[in-house]
Amino acid sequence: MSSQWWMQPVRQPDSAVAAEAARRQETLTKPPGSLGELETLAIGLAGLQRRSRPAVERITIAVFAGDHGVAANGVSAFPQAVTTEMVRNFARGGAAISVLARQLGAALEVINLGTVGDTSEVEGVTNIVLGAGTADFTAAPAMTAEQLDAALDAGRAAVGDADLFIGGEMGIGNTTAAAAVACALLQLPPSRLAGPGTGLDGDGVRRKAEIISRGLARHDIGPDAPLHVLRCLGGFEIAALVGAYLAAGQRGVPVLVDGFISSVAALAAVRLRPELAPWLIYSHRSAEPGHALVLEALDAEPLLDLGMRLGEGSGAAVAVSLLRQACVLHNEMATFAEAAVSR
Repeated sequence: MSSQWWMQPVRQPDSAVAAEAARRQETLTKPPGSLGELETLAIGLAGLQRRSRPAVERITIAVFAGDHGVAANGVSAFPQAVTTEMVRNFARGGAAISVLARQLGAALEVINLGTVGDTSEVEGVTNIVLGAGTADFTAAPAMTAEQLDAALDAGRAAVGDADLFIGGEMGIGNTTAAAAVACALLQLPPSRLAGPGTGLDGDGVRRKAEIISRGLARHDIGPDAPLHVLRCLGGFEIAALVGAYLAAGQRGVPVLVDGFISSVAALAAVRLRPELAPWLIYSHRSAEPGHALVLEALDAEPLLDLGMRLGEGSGAAVAVSLLRQACVLHNEMATFAEAAVSR
């Protein structure tokens, strides 16, 4: 690897500010703890943002796209051309995350890290092309060291000065890559982490598990080298998410993590830098079956369970409203003294 910026210190939440926010919660006109997780969210955000009145107004959403060589093994119900087509759809405002970003007033960046199709002429796409997709991990490492380094750097560059960062992904075959990474990091068999992805039937899921098994056997990698796992089994967009999460922790930007693929990236990032964990808020429980195992490994309890499995950052975008409500309740409710209400 050409640099090791990810080894720079991750910021620590401000415990004094969090304690101040907790004291404010005790004075608001409600029974203590009656707002449940909304109180916990407000207090946690206060500590992360280092201000006793947290806010989630300025939101950065980055959707990373890349194709996967492993898709040649028939692990997806859709052709790889869909990745390029969806990148165009993101940029033109027609995808779910595009609609949600507009509704939230969020800044949306679409970053193509390497699709089979060309998007160089598509307005609104940042092209950082690392190759025409990754290599087939059943035959070779998915990425070179240089490609992995560049993907991590692309994720780092996408994290700006905001109240909240959301990372999304797009890539036909990426549930296979994510499941393979999770299998290596969790030391679990593919049968427990392979799921339907974009709509595979039972036979398709079994084939996906067999392909992942072939990749794991070829590379013979253990759980204690997350960057090596990413290079051998991951994808450009998964590695970019890892880089973005690490950079967010270094810069003091809270992260709202999306579904299965994004959570696998979070798992890799936390394995690399365990002190990153407080910066990651998990938005929803995906319908992809392996997500529950990844969340368990992260000791994470997501905010929502809506049966979503779209990706793109869409589940995280839906959960933003909960964070905003937590903040406005914390900031604008009257205290007992202000309302002249007996405690």
